[in-house]
Amino acid sequence: MLINGDAAAATKPLSLQPAWWKDGIIIYEVYPASFKDDNGDGIGDLRGLIAKLPYLKSLGIDAIWLAPHYKSPRLDEGYDISDYRDIHEPFGTLQDCQELIASAHSHRLKILFDLVINHCSDQHAWFQESRQDKTNPKRDWFYWKPPRYDEAGVRHPPNNWRSCFGGSVWQCFLPEQPDLNWGNPEVRQAIYRDAVRFWLDRGVDGFRIDCSNMLSKRLDFPDAPVVAPRTPWQPAGDFLSNGPRLKEFLRELRKENFNHYDCFSIGELPNTPGLATVLSYISTEAEALDAVIQFDHVDLDHNHKEGYPLLKQEWKLSEFKRLAEFAQQLADPKNKAHALTYLENHDQARSVSRFASDAPEHRLASSKMLATYLLTMSGSVILYQGQEIGMVNAPKDWDIDTEYKDVGTIATWREMKEDSERLNDPSLLERAREGIQLTARDHSRTPMQWDSSPNAGFSTNADAKPWMRVMDSYREGLNVTEQEEDPNSTLNFYRKMLALRKEHKDVFTLGRFDHFDKENEATMIYTKTAQDGSRAALVVLNFTAESHSFEVPATLKGKIGQLLFSTVDGEADSPLAAYEARVFLYE
Repeated sequence: MLINGDAAAATKPLSLQPAWWKDGIIIYEVYPASFKDDNGDGIGDLRGLIAKLPYLKSLGIDAIWLAPHYKSPRLDEGYDISDYRDIHEPFGTLQDCQELIASAHSHRLKILFDLVINHCSDQHAWFQESRQDKTNPKRDWFYWKPPRYDEAGVRHPPNNWRSCFGGSVWQCFLPEQPDLNWGNPEVRQAIYRDAVRFWLDRGVDGFRIDCSNMLSKRLDFPDAPVVAPRTPWQPAGDFLSNGPRLKEFLRELRKENFNHYDCFSIGELPNTPGLATVLSYISTEAEALDAVIQFDHVDLDHNHKEGYPLLKQEWKLSEFKRLAEFAQQLADPKNKAHALTYLENHDQARSVSRFASDAPEHRLASSKMLATYLLTMSGSVILYQGQEIGMVNAPKDWDIDTEYKDVGTIATWREMKEDSERLNDPSLLERAREGIQLTARDHSRTPMQWDSSPNAGFSTNADAKPWMRVMDSYREGLNVTEQEEDPNSTLNFYRKMLALRKEHKDVFTLGRFDHFDKENEATMIYTKTAQDGSRAALVVLNFTAESHSFEVPATLKGKIGQLLFSTVDGEADSPLAAYEARVFLYE
């Protein structure tokens, strides 16, 4: 543990620091409220996570990413922080958190925290001071702009930018989440002191940086083009992110903080589809971030064209494949960057329900096929709690008004109900329901399913009502205990795949990605080739419920390949079964 970052920097130059993440690691995200309840109050906590560290270690992961656990009113599930240096009381104490860091390290696991520094809670002392009066020294720590008035004298927000959760962006994600003014150097230094170095000094190994490319915005605040005329609020991602001072801010964040520790930084990077722009943040020369979480592939089934964030759209496998190929470019040594792949996190619904099939007869094959895809990607990989047992979306009979908890879902559902009535368009409401049932964040936030006891063993108190409803699928084999005992389970397949990924690191983690039959809308075929060309793997995935044949790429014709595994025990030359994955190894 480093106690004084500046002193450490003088004795340990960055060039000599071990890049523990550089060759690719497996990161497991924990959503603390829903992982494991140790004290029996129906809410997950840090001691519950501590108790489950041996389980996490047994999976074969390398690091834990802990979603926000800081002191917070939790109007946005902890992304509205009121004190960066304290813990949300139901989760535990500062001492519990310190024990978690130490215990993770004793299990030889790294631990990353969520760094939420684009905005904070309106209950934070900084904002409480800022709002006192216009002459307060912290007035410029946040963005204050006068309203606009229409011809009738009605007050309106300063521009038409849409919030991620619906409504005006001048309510940020929520009215209670004011954006911090990164242009003020006093703000940046306070963030570095309280939110960054406070935790690095206590042994944290890195951060996932929430909204990392929103730290710099268009400060002239022009109206966004009207692309969704049925709503007054227009998508404004190009104005809210990748602003003119972003690289300056990220480089300073690294130089004054991360460079003094052996720290891994992952930036959340929406609205950034260009390779050159991504590399400008994460290449070695950029000296800013180490890796990024991109959104293009997980937005495939989101219809953003009408301005509402949770409408469903049909997607094509050819587009999924194109985005996978794009992301894998970051693993090419010539780009001097680091690739990071994921299918699920706390912001995304369950991948089996979205990208394969959650029908009972297809769940097992679907979860294994998607695991094969994910764990044969080069670079680092993020897994999300419950993904390793194939958890699926909430059933469609859940009532959105009573069972869904996410503030984004609630705001979108309310807005679309109002607009459906205002526009006399009942179909809008039905489309809203269909979209929420597929893509809402709530699906990933239901309690972890540990066993078949009441409430899936989430709490030590069987009578405690969990903060969010447990899905009944825990009674259908989607729980850890039953899958531990089944050698054919999704859980044991993940363990097998994680071990194979390490055994064949040169191919799966560090290998070159080459894509074939790109326009095929049923199957995905690619090779992973060791950098020295000595070995290659052929990965063949069926994304449909029908059987499909496939062709070995011409680059491998004439070479002898060994069937490393099939997820449904298929023969090497037989057509692929429904949602089957097959991997061949060529020495």
